[in-house]
Amino acid sequence: MKLATLKDGSRDGQLVVVSRDLTLAHYATGIASRLQQVLDDWGFMSPQLQDLYDAVNTGRARHSFPFDPAQCMAPLPRAYQWADGSAYLNHVELVRKARNAEVPESFYTDPLMYQGGSDDFLGPTDDVVVPSEAMGIDFEAEIAVVTGDVRMGATPDQALDGIRLVMLANDVSLRSLIPAELAKGFGFFQSKPATAFSPVAVTLDELGEAWQHGRVHLTLQSSWNGRKVGMCDAGPEMTFHFGQLIAHIAKTRNVRAGSIVGSGTVSNKGVERNGQMDWPKGYSCIAEKRCIETIQGGEPVTDFMKFGDTIRIEMKGLDGRSLFGAIDQEIVSAAGRPKVAPVPLIDTQDDDNGAGD
Repeated sequence: MKLATLKDGSRDGQLVVVSRDLTLAHYATGIASRLQQVLDDWGFMSPQLQDLYDAVNTGRARHSFPFDPAQCMAPLPRAYQWADGSAYLNHVELVRKARNAEVPESFYTDPLMYQGGSDDFLGPTDDVVVPSEAMGIDFEAEIAVVTGDVRMGATPDQALDGIRLVMLANDVSLRSLIPAELAKGFGFFQSKPATAFSPVAVTLDELGEAWQHGRVHLTLQSSWNGRKVGMCDAGPEMTFHFGQLIAHIAKTRNVRAGSIVGSGTVSNKGVERNGQMDWPKGYSCIAEKRCIETIQGGEPVTDFMKFGDTIRIEMKGLDGRSLFGAIDQEIVSAAGRPKVAPVPLIDTQDDDNGAGD
């Protein structure tokens, strides 16, 4: 099934069930008003939501209405935990290679993760508000899962059983703030503002054969200012699958229902052509493009995002249809959008009170 949360003026919105083709929605208030309620009592509530989902898809739900992603909050508007990984080690390898540094051996056996803010997520079409362009504004196209309860010490396979939903993420980064923060030895904080998520979160059965042992074997598309810059395969090169990422968190603590775990930037290896490396599948963040440029030409030439820039992140299913809906955002100054000058009123009468032009 597909679930979304619509804006209603509250912090947690209203839970809706969305049709498979993303055209219709139906309030789930007779079952649960918020997604966290469902995650807390998944065994009891999810079958009821599945019945409603089936009714919406077959035209039997009497009060369905057109689904509008612009009215969506994040599927889980605030969460108990947002932990983001770096499961695609090609991304790490490119960043390290661009500055002539080696990837530590431990990175290949132990996932790299950080804990981000989870009190203020963005909806799929909400503006990305940033204080200054000088902060190095970057998008990061990722996949994320929402968990049920996973006990401390769970194995990766056991952790896979705790996955309830899958969605897309734009893990916004402020690249110019990162070096100073990492130099303190405590990790990201100000350099990671609010993350945005896709309009809908889907259960694993919606992925069909594309879901294989904790990986989504589909193409993640990224379009910057309307130009497609990334068509990255999300499955084969995911070094650590979601079960491993969740188990990494659960090594020393319980993971509670409503935790969100991200994959990190989806990234694919380059291929050698005529003696030179090329990356035909593009990139899922600008930092990676700049690393590629540094490797190829000695320095980056692509700038980070500017106010007014847009980013669209989407994934299509095996049937060619949008699976989660699209994240479609604009970068906006914290000072607000430029005010449009009012259009002057035109006097349609002549001085002699005759008819105007």
